[in-house]
Amino acid sequence: MSVEKIDTLVVGGGQAGVAMSEHLGKAGVPHLVLERGRIAERWRSERWDSLVANGPAWHDRFPGMEFPGDPDAFVAKEQVAEYFAAYAEKLGAPIRCGVEVREVRRNAGRPGFAVTTSQGVIEANRVVAATGPFQKPLVPALIPADAGVTQLHSSGYRNPDQLPPGAVLVIGAGSSGVQIADELMRAGRKVYLSVGPHDRPPRSYRGRDFCWWLGVLGKWDMAAPAPGTEHVTIAVSGARGGETVDFRRLGNRGMVLLGRTEGYGDGSLNFSPDLRRNLDRGDENYLSLLDEADAYIASNGLDLPEEPEARKREPDPDCVTDPILELNLAGAGIATVIWATGFAVDFGWIKADAFDERGRPLHQRGVSVQPGLYFLGLPWQSRRGSSFIWGVWHDARHIAEQIVIQRKYFDYQGKAQRTLQEA
Repeated sequence: MSVEKIDTLVVGGGQAGVAMSEHLGKAGVPHLVLERGRIAERWRSERWDSLVANGPAWHDRFPGMEFPGDPDAFVAKEQVAEYFAAYAEKLGAPIRCGVEVREVRRNAGRPGFAVTTSQGVIEANRVVAATGPFQKPLVPALIPADAGVTQLHSSGYRNPDQLPPGAVLVIGAGSSGVQIADELMRAGRKVYLSVGPHDRPPRSYRGRDFCWWLGVLGKWDMAAPAPGTEHVTIAVSGARGGETVDFRRLGNRGMVLLGRTEGYGDGSLNFSPDLRRNLDRGDENYLSLLDEADAYIASNGLDLPEEPEARKREPDPDCVTDPILELNLAGAGIATVIWATGFAVDFGWIKADAFDERGRPLHQRGVSVQPGLYFLGLPWQSRRGSSFIWGVWHDARHIAEQIVIQRKYFDYQGKAQRTLQEA
């Protein structure tokens, strides 16, 4: 049986894979993209029903095509998936759907890789792992399976009707956790929300979205997170047209805020007494961005309306002034626990010495320590914006440039080789 061969194989047909295909195509690099589901499958089937993009349509897109409709709108997840499918069609991207990559292994004694898929083996000179940052849901082994509550990760949540009757505890207050908790409360559920350290940017300020502010203030191009902030989440939402996340407002409307979840025993969860500290830290982040925005407006002479109400703070709800440190799940009527605790990378299918002791890729801007292997879509791959739609497009361009350089080196024929061929 003949083995299919390709110069560069891209694994993953989401935003990273489509971006990679665009730049490889422009550079004239023969390539193939494999996707186990449909194009942008995670947007379609691994997110809740009401999810919208966290950035406005004018910002969260590729340079080569705009979203239809209002550029200031926050696009629904199905429209995002359709955007990438349409973009791939526009490019004529060689994407093969319904093919799962099961193993990538370096060839012995010769260049390239043997890639085992659900439809056979493909040999590739180079492989780009474009599977993105949301690969393996993280669910701490804290609450036992027989605790009498339904447990699911945020990637498995779809809508309030999916859950059994009763109160809901959401653990994790980043973008996913706070949006899910808010949706459940609006649906009439009693909601408890465990809040850890977080950044809390304004959705907009003085007439400009926070994505614009991060851009003009140079924050998207930060090369690495500040020390101690590697695991700090960002509480921001595009739901209902976009609004600033305010945990105190949620608490005053009936949501019960809790500190970080620390332990479990005898049917009860224990929480750290850090709720107020976490909220204050989020406020500091919020106010510091307002200060920087005001300074930028003044120094550049911009005519943007003042917004003094943005600095007003709601009073502390009872759950902040008298925090709950222990909560009996049955006593509180909690029937469901949703873990909005993020994801881990999972590259177990790549059989190469290219990872640290925690399984994270060893790379420089996506170029692996293993020749011929590349990664795309990783958080902070080259900058803060790397795992966002527009950021992955720019990272893909860099990787394509590196692939072109390596192809030129590999194709070079030195004097000795030319002499042998001429003899």
